[in-house]
Amino acid sequence: MAKLLLIEDDAETATELLGDLRGRGYAVDWAATGPDGAARARAEPWDAIILDRMLPGLDGLSLLRDLRGAGDRTPALVLSALGDVDERIRGLRAGGDDYLAKPFVLAELAARIEALLRRPADTRETLLRVGDLEIDLIAGTGRRGARDLDLLPRELKLLEYLMRRPGQVITRALLFEEVWNYRFTPKSNLIDVHLGRLRRKLEAEGEAPLIHNVRGIGFALMPDA
Repeated sequence: MAKLLLIEDDAETATELLGDLRGRGYAVDWAATGPDGAARARAEPWDAIILDRMLPGLDGLSLLRDLRGAGDRTPALVLSALGDVDERIRGLRAGGDDYLAKPFVLAELAARIEALLRRPADTRETLLRVGDLEIDLIAGTGRRGARDLDLLPRELKLLEYLMRRPGQVITRALLFEEVWNYRFTPKSNLIDVHLGRLRRKLEAEGEAPLIHNVRGIGFALMPDA
């Protein structure tokens, strides 16, 4: 049974989330303030943390930065009423692994938690595996099954970003910011060009697709789709 820590100051929201997640088989504890959440996060190991962006005493992003600075790599999902792209990027850069804007559907939150729990246990790993796909970040090499992949540095970085988030839908804006360090330009086809080239290298004839378009949202690495 996965152990989740919920850090949420709104009692009504917390009660709804606790009931839903416990009904799905998770063991969930609740902290209602930033300082209490930080203390609970440090007191014992957790499989994932769900925390609100705005918390009394210590805001969610500062809490995350403190945890990451102390070496805590527990997967974290940030919840916030602030849902624009810049806010999502701030949440991810503070140490969040995913960001969900309020209001949200409980089933989507549950799906995102499932995805976080499937990710590699330590994001500092330099050898990543998803299905039959493997990359070695130190050697700068990649393989799919028995086949070597000839990856350019930018392709390797793009693939690393997707492999650390298997099953999660990644927007073009996030890829621009996180992989290229550019501000998103809606009319640019830069992402599509690089993903197209990467797909051709990953998906030889007869091999199942790995990178999937999610219409109107972005892309996801889904080896079992």
